[in-house]
Amino acid sequence: MLKKISVNQLTMGMHLKEFCGSWMDHPFWRTGFVITNEKDLVAIRASAIKEVWIDSGKGSDVAAGEASVAEVESEAQVQADVQAVTARQKDVAPVTASVEFARAAKICAQSKRAVISMFEEARMGKAVDTGEAQQLVEEITDSVSRNPGALISLARLKTADDYTYMHSVAVCAMMVALSKQLGLDEEQTRLAGISGLMHDLGKAAMPMDVLNKPGKLTEAEFAIIKRHPEEGHRLLLTGSDVDPMVLDVCLHHHEKTDGSGYPKGLKDEEISLYAKMGAVCDVYDAITSNRPYKAGWDPAESLRRMAEWSKGHFDIRVFQAFVKSLGIYPIGSLVKLSSGKLAVVIEQTGKSLTTPTVKVFFSTKSNLRLTPEILDLSKPDVGEKIVSREDPAKWKFADLNELWSGIADH
Repeated sequence: MLKKISVNQLTMGMHLKEFCGSWMDHPFWRTGFVITNEKDLVAIRASAIKEVWIDSGKGSDVAAGEASVAEVESEAQVQADVQAVTARQKDVAPVTASVEFARAAKICAQSKRAVISMFEEARMGKAVDTGEAQQLVEEITDSVSRNPGALISLARLKTADDYTYMHSVAVCAMMVALSKQLGLDEEQTRLAGISGLMHDLGKAAMPMDVLNKPGKLTEAEFAIIKRHPEEGHRLLLTGSDVDPMVLDVCLHHHEKTDGSGYPKGLKDEEISLYAKMGAVCDVYDAITSNRPYKAGWDPAESLRRMAEWSKGHFDIRVFQAFVKSLGIYPIGSLVKLSSGKLAVVIEQTGKSLTTPTVKVFFSTKSNLRLTPEILDLSKPDVGEKIVSREDPAKWKFADLNELWSGIADH
């Protein structure tokens, strides 16, 4: 029997079927488990979730004489109830990046915890259920729908220690944005998001000392890491009803169109559209992120270099769509304007790939900081244009990320 109860009625041994509320309101990446840990019980009660569905046929029931809020026979009724609660909380109307940053930061933090749990369960040999990641992907998709650049740019600000987990979140968000740019339908976009989230699951099976090595890998170590697509594919097959797209992206996101990739050395038409998408998103996040052995490149510089590699590495159509989804100067890019002032990109205007909204903050002529000023370069009366990308490493602005995100201590 499926019963809706208050979180205060939850006890050890109950089978938790669903949370009544948004994924963002509770600390678990999955539902459908028996409560065997006191810490889980404490965490649920401390969350914003007030009610849950339990399955008394798979776990403990409420105490005799204790009433539940509702009882139903059908799982469809449970799903309808949960979806109704979640729908009331949803807001996917377009907003500016500055408005979305705070919400995106919360999603990033929750997503990181979820992916850490997912990887830990995979390491322990538990079956991987991609369906359980659906709510997480929906939250990321909603953020991208509200503003494509906010979560993607924040997810880039990972520490070297966070890299493996936040990389999965970043690639998920970019796969969603790229899917929308390519005109894929809602179901294809959803699966692309799940594919991005799961593409590096095989790293859960890699030796931690090799995965987190604070220096360049030896040939032998790189040979070990190169096994992660096949290991991820194997881990995904332990689950049930894994979509072929998710398996394909996991196995083939390191293939290159000239056949020099791995693990199968596939060429151009042999590689699916989704694996080609995964390849672009994976590389962009890898080169823009700080790693134990090197600092991440500036977003605009990264796209320039990827364009140089695109022949033989990426599918040209997919790469061009990817650039359109981010802008030639993605959020966080440091640029010089025609006046000699430096600015950081804070938003795409949608009018031209070369005229984003920027925050001006430094004069190269006087070598002094300026009171930050926001300029929409697409407006005809602005009189400024971008003349070059600038290397953040050269200028060493300690607060550059805070300037564009508005979030301190990132």
